[in-house]
Amino acid sequence: MALRIFRVGGSEAHELAGSAAQLERHLQTYVERNMETLLGVRFVATEVSTGPVHAGRIDSLALDSDGSPVVVEYKRGRDENVISQALYYLAWLRDHRRDFEDLVARRLGPVAVEQVDWTSPRIICVAAGYSKYDRHAVGEIDRRIDLVRYRYFGADLLTLDLVASTAGSSARAGGGTTALAQAGRKTVAQRLAGAPESVRDLYADLDGRLLALGDAHSVELRHYFAYRRGANFATVTVLASGLRVFLHLDPRSVVLEKGFTRDLSSLGHLGTGDLEVRIASAADLDRAAPLLQASYDVVA
Repeated sequence: MALRIFRVGGSEAHELAGSAAQLERHLQTYVERNMETLLGVRFVATEVSTGPVHAGRIDSLALDSDGSPVVVEYKRGRDENVISQALYYLAWLRDHRRDFEDLVARRLGPVAVEQVDWTSPRIICVAAGYSKYDRHAVGEIDRRIDLVRYRYFGADLLTLDLVASTAGSSARAGGGTTALAQAGRKTVAQRLAGAPESVRDLYADLDGRLLALGDAHSVELRHYFAYRRGANFATVTVLASGLRVFLHLDPRSVVLEKGFTRDLSSLGHLGTGDLEVRIASAADLDRAAPLLQASYDVVA
């Protein structure tokens, strides 16, 4: 069902007519200026040339909260080529990691470069609409792809609707696991594989509960498993004694319990979310259930 907007002042509701952007470049410029607010990713560069071999220009490059590189492509109307074009540029990006990291260093600084995680790069397509074939295709491609539908309403209202989001496969997305293994550092998947059976069982239970909350999917990254519905609502790291879950909740809205929940808003940590929940048993997981639900609900 298409998104409908109504003006409800007075006794009668009046529907606002939506429209596409008059110029594709205007849409791109506006999103780039407000990328973190609108798409939840940090702007890195615009109109990036892919050189004489690929012979194209990437609309926008960005870095998400997990450190994953992002290709953003825009289409003013409905264009079935936007997905294939973005995939083409993603292939270029994976082969030009140093070029991307140089752009990140110039725009966001050296600390951001250290956070870049090539395990699972992303694509965000922004267009006025998508066909049923587009929505089906992203599930078959095995890449991390978000299809975002935009609509203008009047002169000052813009809506963004996430119509499809797929997790892809980290194993095929960039070889981050191999790079870490060569450096002698374990990935989250390796830590889980080497954890006691009780921890692996606990993770399997947590994974099932998080995915059962609704339209969510998980992504295996370098340091943690991310659970998303457009943005992360939970990230999970593995310990020898249990799991650490970081939730997208304001710690001030929660009654903190020593040894179970902790405020990390002023502390650096691997994972996104300011509320830490420690899960070492099935009982802890049951206690955490309302917090998991609340974090899922708060992420649109």
